[in-house]
Amino acid sequence: MAVWQWLLAAMTNGLEFFFQFTQSYGLAIVLLTIAIRLVLVPFTLSQTQMSVKMQAIQPELEEIKRRYKDNPEKMQRAQLDLWRKHNINPLAGCLPLLLQMPFLIAFFRVLYSFDFPPGTESFLWIPDLAKPDPFYILAILAAATTYWQTKISSVSTEGPQKSMLYVFPIMIAWFSATYASGLSLYWVISNIFSIVQQYLTPRPGPRTAKGESS
Repeated sequence: MAVWQWLLAAMTNGLEFFFQFTQSYGLAIVLLTIAIRLVLVPFTLSQTQMSVKMQAIQPELEEIKRRYKDNPEKMQRAQLDLWRKHNINPLAGCLPLLLQMPFLIAFFRVLYSFDFPPGTESFLWIPDLAKPDPFYILAILAAATTYWQTKISSVSTEGPQKSMLYVFPIMIAWFSATYASGLSLYWVISNIFSIVQQYLTPRPGPRTAKGESS
């Protein structure tokens, strides 16, 4: 409980800190989001690298599926051997979302009770950061960046991952159209940060992608 109260206070203080420099709560949210993501970079970078490595071995995974399509047990064993060979943990993809959830929930609580001084609640086309975007622009941006970020980090577009590729952005669009636009702004900037980080992450060479057994 003390940790939760500390996180709420840190988010509020961070918002006020950046407001003192920008005199805009919208810009303060943008800078606070970037600051949070920079703090999380050591944790999310390993996941991003893992995602890149998973994409690199996709041809081998597809070959395993083709070869053992009638033997699920051997297919699973071969996939595990391939992941172990390249030091890949397929469950690591959940880490960034899990790390962001406490900040997202805390930010929701902060905005829910935050008292914007008169004249400071608007940002760009948004009339009130504590209320939903009436023009649904942030909802569209949240859905688009979520789709983009999910697509470039996914190692497959089949089965459950294909469903998630479309269902998750729709769900995020609904949340963005329902809750405080400041929270949607946080989500959009966070997605953009992830997308840039994904593209800046070095791609493995042929040896990493195909192994070193040849």
